[in-house]
Amino acid sequence: MEMINALGRRKASVARVYLTQGEGNITVNGKPYDVYFCQAHVQNIVTDALKTVEVDKLYNLNVNVVGGGFKGQAEAIRLGIARALVKINEEFRVPLKTKKFLRRDPRVVERKKYGKPKARKSFQFSKR
Repeated sequence: MEMINALGRRKASVARVYLTQGEGNITVNGKPYDVYFCQAHVQNIVTDALKTVEVDKLYNLNVNVVGGGFKGQAEAIRLGIARALVKINEEFRVPLKTKKFLRRDPRVVERKKYGKPKARKSFQFSKR
């Protein structure tokens, strides 16, 4: 099997996922994913797509991720993994789509507006 690659995005994070046949190793930016992501709930986000289609011990994953925070990076990786799995086997689309792993979450941080301290927060109003 050749290398399959896919792209995942979330907030400001971009993850490039390279999937090959193997024994289930996941490396993120050259480190094992459980070292790169210290928190258990974030590690579960990374492996959710693999566990949904029950192939977590069949493929090796090499991931390059840049930008954003750890949660956005983990969700970008999950989207990239889901897209790569669908490229391998089209039957994986239905279970991944029902859990919404193939949908890019469009929510991003709102920009700051001039004359305000934050995006929507205003200074206190005084009538007199």
